[in-house]
Amino acid sequence: MDLSSFGFFSSLRSDRSGQSFAVIGLGRFGRAVCSTLTKQGYDVLAVDSDELKVSQALLDRVVAHAIVVDSTQVVALKEAGILEQETVIVAIGNFIQESIITTLNVKEGGVPNVVAKASSEIHETLLRKVGADHVIFPEHEAGCNLALSLTKPGILDRLDLDADNSIVEIVVPEKFHGKTIAELQLRSRYGLNMLAYSQNGKFNVNPDPNTALMKGNAIVVIGTNKDIDRLPI
Repeated sequence: MDLSSFGFFSSLRSDRSGQSFAVIGLGRFGRAVCSTLTKQGYDVLAVDSDELKVSQALLDRVVAHAIVVDSTQVVALKEAGILEQETVIVAIGNFIQESIITTLNVKEGGVPNVVAKASSEIHETLLRKVGADHVIFPEHEAGCNLALSLTKPGILDRLDLDADNSIVEIVVPEKFHGKTIAELQLRSRYGLNMLAYSQNGKFNVNPDPNTALMKGNAIVVIGTNKDIDRLPI
């Protein structure tokens, strides 16, 4: 099965063509963010204090625009155009002091959405105190995603709403094949609500209850993680 045809969450995320991004830090994580955003068609501005990393990112075509900047200096950030971006990703997780100062500079500079990489819980607390809107632990999240992909291969994508509730995109289980949405009674049997169903490569939001689900397509459901885990996937 070609899973690349699915992409409910990707389609939602990609409907933001006017959004501008900057990435501070061109380590492995920062390069991955730049590469992914660039491939999705966004114009990304990347900076790093290491001239070699900047040159390598440009040479590898990870990003189209990259310059050497000391992100602990507000003036340098302003001159580079970082403070004019809608979303700035601070990808300097291994250098805590630099990460915190940079996050503070960016947030106080007026950037509306600041995402920062943390290396520990204490680091996360400090980042939030200086204004980070969202803090991530890439290694932790990668480990969780790997575990889920191994134990729940039917889950194509997942959006965690909080610690207990999620929206998931899953391959239609064999047990559901040929049955209508009404017959499945997802709400009464599993405590879940269906948001969308893929048909002929397109997602049908709030599908007709008489729609028969076919093996190989995908559905998007919302509910508690405990209820999602009860699905036959």
